[in-house]
Amino acid sequence: MKAYSWAKGGLSGVALCAVAVTSSVSIRAADSDPIFLDQGPNWTPATRADFYTQDQGSRIMPLAWLRALKQSDGSSFLADGLGRYGYLRNPAGGDGLPVGFSTSGPQGSQLVGMTCSACHTRQISVDGKEYRIDGGPAIVDFQSLLADIDAAVGRVLGDHAIFQAFAREALGVAAPKPADAEALRDNLQAWYLRYHTLITRSLPKSPWGPGRLDAVGMIFNRLTGLDLGPPPSYLIPENIKQANAPVRYPFLWNAPIQDKTQWPGFADNGNDMLGLARNLGELYGVFGVFEPKKDRWHLLGVNYLNNNSANFDGLGKLEHLVTQIGPPKWPWPVDAALAERGKQIYNWTTAQGGCGDCHGIRPGEVRFRDVQTWATPLQDVGTDTKEYDILAWTAQTGVLEGAKIPFITQPLKETDSAFNVLQTSVMGSILQNYVPQALAQDGKEALQLFQLPPAMQDLKGAFNRSKLPSPSAAQPVQHVFEARVLEGIWAAAPYLHNGSVPTLDELLKPAAQRVGAFNVGPAYDKEHVGLATEQTKFGYSLQTTDCSDRNSGDSRCGHEFGTQLRPEEKKALLEYLKTL
Repeated sequence: MKAYSWAKGGLSGVALCAVAVTSSVSIRAADSDPIFLDQGPNWTPATRADFYTQDQGSRIMPLAWLRALKQSDGSSFLADGLGRYGYLRNPAGGDGLPVGFSTSGPQGSQLVGMTCSACHTRQISVDGKEYRIDGGPAIVDFQSLLADIDAAVGRVLGDHAIFQAFAREALGVAAPKPADAEALRDNLQAWYLRYHTLITRSLPKSPWGPGRLDAVGMIFNRLTGLDLGPPPSYLIPENIKQANAPVRYPFLWNAPIQDKTQWPGFADNGNDMLGLARNLGELYGVFGVFEPKKDRWHLLGVNYLNNNSANFDGLGKLEHLVTQIGPPKWPWPVDAALAERGKQIYNWTTAQGGCGDCHGIRPGEVRFRDVQTWATPLQDVGTDTKEYDILAWTAQTGVLEGAKIPFITQPLKETDSAFNVLQTSVMGSILQNYVPQALAQDGKEALQLFQLPPAMQDLKGAFNRSKLPSPSAAQPVQHVFEARVLEGIWAAAPYLHNGSVPTLDELLKPAAQRVGAFNVGPAYDKEHVGLATEQTKFGYSLQTTDCSDRNSGDSRCGHEFGTQLRPEEKKALLEYLKTL
């Protein structure tokens, strides 16, 4: 294996109707296990186990390295299964890894990666009991995990004694041969150069905090900063910017059936191919390996699959698993009469203070093979705008300068939109994986003959720039965000796309009356429907801003719907939202 192989493993990031009013049936395996909520007949222990560990192609580092790393106090980095960051115990997991951390490769040479359940599995605490919600937005401190890995590897490389102990454990021998130890140091140093560059340039001084991350910023940084430069490091450090527009993790149930996705709604959605585009972009931001190179003998003139770690089969399996996850049923008693009154209020128009206009189930766009989606309205409702600053980032395109996808993208300029670079990278990888290579033709001729297959026509909208605001438009710039169907919304606190409101009760207050700061953690408030006031897990309080600073990244401004309802109407509406 070449010396640089471990160093290229990706880094970073990150890029989701009424039911009967009954108490749900919950499943509890043992007193020490969490209570797994009822999430529909298709969500079984077997599908859950697959969701927790299915490899998607993410490559953080060798498992042996992670096992050998130490915390600052000398204890194993994996001592608590990363529970200190909020990651959850995997009942069927091995290797000391939590939910959402996968391994791949032969025994003895396994690589650790992340899969989507790391960021989309939630556990809440009520009355001394733990409730597991699969597909729910994770309450994890990803920034601290990233920073602590960086610090741990830095300690190994900066101290001879610490390195020697690391080498013994990582290589599995009491007295490593000098040549083996030196090769290990070279590999670790090459890995650290890339990782440390990303972390020191990306992570903001004001932390994202538990339950939030700047997913788009980290995807842009990892892709444009680590993959497109010259070998051996492939770095373009100048492309890496501070990722300071955190958003909350979305919930996954019903995500595949939306006709738009991503918080600003710039991505068409609703069938397997569009789901693959969504998930592949996420993979390239979360430790995926991507090393494109120009190659005239490849379709499109660039080899997008060179050293590409994407597990296309695994990505397809994960998308299928997500389609099986149902919204979690509220596991506690509900006042049926009050909820019925709340249902009537929910179905009022937005002008009356209801929710159904924006969040009801209605037919959306029809995708390939007559797949019917649900409509996902995009509106500017006065919420935080910081994510749009990230979407305007530009980057040097490096090895992808001039690359284009016929019928989808224009050739990338020397400096171009990071959004366009991501689009070209994802589309090129998908097309080369699924479209047979033109035989005995160079890249130019292949481009002239290339036709987008019918099953891939929907990919034209997978990165839809028309949904992004244009400063040259005749109308004032709109900062739109998606309005999803609200099934399971009770399990998705905090609220608004940037997680700036702790409970649904607070969201029904005018922005000027919402709390300016709140604690974040797994403790749950059944009455106010969201995060409990008292939290003991992280010791972190999110400080938000008001409507005078809508572009702070932490603004609690906007979404004033329902704020004028009478107190008894709000109470009824909250009771109904528990049943969705």
